[in-house]
Amino acid sequence: MTASSAPNASVQRSAQPPAQPSARAAKADNPWIRRWSGAAAPRYTLICLPHAGGSAGFYRPWAALTPPEVELLALQYPGREDRFEDPEAADMADLVGAVADAVAPLLDLPYALFGHSMGSAVAWELAHELERRRIPGPRRLFASGRAAPGTAVTGRLHRQDDDILGAELARLGGTGREVLDDPALRSLVLTAVRHDYRIIETYRPPERPPLTCPLHVLTGSTDPELGAERTREGAGGWADLTTARTEVRVFPGDHFYLTPRRREVVATVLRRLDPSLTTGGAHTWPSTP
Repeated sequence: MTASSAPNASVQRSAQPPAQPSARAAKADNPWIRRWSGAAAPRYTLICLPHAGGSAGFYRPWAALTPPEVELLALQYPGREDRFEDPEAADMADLVGAVADAVAPLLDLPYALFGHSMGSAVAWELAHELERRRIPGPRRLFASGRAAPGTAVTGRLHRQDDDILGAELARLGGTGREVLDDPALRSLVLTAVRHDYRIIETYRPPERPPLTCPLHVLTGSTDPELGAERTREGAGGWADLTTARTEVRVFPGDHFYLTPRRREVVATVLRRLDPSLTTGGAHTWPSTP
């Protein structure tokens, strides 16, 4: 290219219309949803539900490990980050109803639900809500870091002062010391945490028939909420909530084991979703029916 031809090429490039988002990306343009990865025509959808106080961004690093065949969606609850001023959900039913409204247009592909901690209860409720709406259920449900609804021990932390709530976050890990030591950041985080704890601590799951999809229980070996001992004793109660197979995977680590073990966790999810799916350089695990 000569010096005289370069400006013309630049003009031609700038005259081209801007790239348009894919139809699926346009569908995911919703305040409740963040679409972290996926080709224009993916084969599967993976919907991720955050923990109490967590955001959709918790799952963003998964995008680098997710193949283009999988559309990675994460839910952004109100009351945090760019939704800080949005009205909070009144209770679990209100939250799940809004999540179902947001994801329903995107369920034309085989999909799986992944929820961590509080998110696992939201995922279970979401599967039932979608069934109630006569929408095909998930191919698989991944429940991480929490015992089954009706079995999980709940408290009254949402009624405690900031010092006690902050100590609980420190106990579970996952929240940097620099966040808890910064008054402004601490206030923002605790506002979202208190809101979510109110939902999960006042949640009383109704009697429901079991699901029909396989359930996969994931936890850290030293997780104070659902450690190795509890999973060995009936998969933390999850085995009773499906007529299909329940599998348990215990990873080294605490409640937020899935951060340092991200590659293994994502590889496990992908292999369970479809044995042909892999991540670059990731461990692979035997597939299950």
